[in-house]
Amino acid sequence: MLQWRVRHRHRARLLRAPAAAAQRRREEEAAGVNAAVAADARDLFAAAQHCLDARDPDTKVALTHAYARRFSAGELPIDPAAPAPAPIRMPGRPERPRLVHPRALPRRGFGSTEGRAAFIHAIAHIELNAIDLGWDAVYRFRELPPGYYADWVRVADDEARHFVLLRDRLRALGFDYGAFDAHNGLWEMCEKTAHDGMARMALVPRVLEARGLDVTPGMIVKLRSLGDTDTVAILELILHEEVAHVAAGSRWFRWFCARRELEPDATFRALLADYARAVLHGPFNLDARVAAGFSEEELAALQAVDAERTQA
Repeated sequence: MLQWRVRHRHRARLLRAPAAAAQRRREEEAAGVNAAVAADARDLFAAAQHCLDARDPDTKVALTHAYARRFSAGELPIDPAAPAPAPIRMPGRPERPRLVHPRALPRRGFGSTEGRAAFIHAIAHIELNAIDLGWDAVYRFRELPPGYYADWVRVADDEARHFVLLRDRLRALGFDYGAFDAHNGLWEMCEKTAHDGMARMALVPRVLEARGLDVTPGMIVKLRSLGDTDTVAILELILHEEVAHVAAGSRWFRWFCARRELEPDATFRALLADYARAVLHGPFNLDARVAAGFSEEELAALQAVDAERTQA
């Protein structure tokens, strides 16, 4: 069985109702947010901007779920007359966590509760960023097939659910989102690719987000050895669903290549060389990446760039 597949017993346990106190807290928070914030955008692009602008994580999550439901119900049209996208800028963010350079983040082991909480916090931060990555893919790139928008609304909705699972686990350990510093690498690549949907699809889901496919199995093994089955269950669920998210990047990258009459493998190699040398790290989870739509040639290109970086 492939490493990234979810073990059904963990997934079933994760999806059962959590402890009553935690469940009541989530319901109370959601009710408060939904009462204060109306998901009242009239078209999909305005909805995407509304979610991007939300600073409070609870508000961003609530809006994301509400707009995903409305889009699925056919209540958010893809308006060809919508205003053009504004130049990219930082999305709404809470005051904490403080954003620092990746090298400024301390390395912590899993041997302490604080160390495990710092790791979970880092993943929660990625998932909060990924909500915005999904919505920016919707907002920024226009005149694309309806399936493109459906994919990225669905991704944003999934990422919002992942963020809540991780934040609740942080709280169970006595911490909360914002308790540790974080970095801004995902959004920086989003800014670098704001001019081109093809580059965005190649590099954000298929390079940066796909990194989770590579490193998460090892983290699961470590956490399981420590008996942290609650965190393991969350990570296994996320890992399983992230394969589909990266696959959406693969699908739409190839769609852009076909529309421009470009050969995908050569184009991917060129984009890696132009944008990703400094951020690409092996080893790679080849089985999961094949499942997410990578060709053998693309996997070879990833390994070649990583080898060049390590030898430099």
